[in-house]
Amino acid sequence: MAGIEFAEFDDPEQAELYKIMVDELRCLVCQNQNLADSNAPLAKDLRNEIQKMIKQGNSRDEIVDFMVARYGDFVLYRPPFKAYTLILWLGPFIGLVLAIYILINIIRSRSTQQSDEISELDKQRVSDLFGTNTRTDKK
Repeated sequence: MAGIEFAEFDDPEQAELYKIMVDELRCLVCQNQNLADSNAPLAKDLRNEIQKMIKQGNSRDEIVDFMVARYGDFVLYRPPFKAYTLILWLGPFIGLVLAIYILINIIRSRSTQQSDEISELDKQRVSDLFGTNTRTDKK
C-alpha cells in the first residue's frame, strides 16, 4: 500500500478486513488498479466508505453487496459468472483465438505470395542461365 494512507482501526481483525477489501475491489476510474493502489479521488472516497462501514461493524459480504449494488459487478476484480459479465470472462479467450486466427491467415498468405514470387524468379534465372526463351508469348 505504498503511497496510500492506511486507515487506523482499534481491532487488528478490522484492519485485516480493510486491507482485504481495498485489495479486492477495483478502482472504477483507473480500472486496472485496486483501491489500495489507486490515487484517484473516487478510490479515496471508496476507501473512506469501506473504513466507515468496517468501523460500523459491517461484514465483508455486506460491504461487497453495498459496492456491487452501487457500482455494479465491475467493481469486483473477480466478477461473478453471469450473462452480462460473460464478455469479462470470455473476452480475453475470444481475443486470443481471434488473434491466432488472423496471424495464421497472414502467415499463410505471405508464404503463398513468396512461393509464387520465387517460382517466377527461378524461371527468369533459368532463362538467363541457359540463354533460352522460356516465355510462351512469341513476337
